[in-house]
Amino acid sequence: MLTVGDTAIPYILRRSGTASRARITVTPGGVEIVVPAAATDDEIAGVLARRRAWLVEQTQQMAARVAAAPKVNQFVSGAKIPYRGRLMRLKVEPTDGTLVEVAYRNGFYVGYPRTASEASRDVLIESALRLWFRKRLREDVSAFVRQHGEPNGLKPRSIHIKDQKHMWGSCGDDRSVNLNWHLIFAPKTVLEYAVVHELCHLRHRNHDRDFWGLIGTILPDWEVRKAWLDQNEHFLALRRVEAT
Repeated sequence: MLTVGDTAIPYILRRSGTASRARITVTPGGVEIVVPAAATDDEIAGVLARRRAWLVEQTQQMAARVAAAPKVNQFVSGAKIPYRGRLMRLKVEPTDGTLVEVAYRNGFYVGYPRTASEASRDVLIESALRLWFRKRLREDVSAFVRQHGEPNGLKPRSIHIKDQKHMWGSCGDDRSVNLNWHLIFAPKTVLEYAVVHELCHLRHRNHDRDFWGLIGTILPDWEVRKAWLDQNEHFLALRRVEAT
């Protein structure tokens, strides 16, 4: 816990054998500090002391963004859920089927079994939407890999869609590419940037000049796309608020 005046900032400290310097990340999920494995307590305290004003500012801004993020009280007709950088209207109807059906036609249509209890309906609809989102994201990611990866000699060993808490993507040493399914809530151009970013790690394992240069040869406007992702992280979630 870092205390600055009356402000208490909880954080997670992680030591990394590959980190060459301290790195602080502020996300809707919290604050994470990654330091080299050999960093001493005094060195860590020094980093926190130097960045304390920045941390207070960033955590306050992130809290405001989270408060403004789209939330769904109930999955009913008229509710809006995020999709590709926009809030899309939801239409919900009971059906005679036994499964929840999801379709997209300039908005989301969800048909749920009329035999489902009112208490279970929201849970069933939320689960079906998440499954639909992950499937659509996999299709989009595969298309971008074919479009940008293969022509540039950047072919991953495998592609995985995951629920990652502190990152949008990663590229493993085994050349497997992982993408966060929440990217389905970003504009498609931003998802394209995230895919290209991880593909370029197949050739350059760090974020050096050659890495960003390779991204630039594929997506000349990558900085605009990255900026959207950095500034709209709070938008990339499907949150259901339960009454208390």
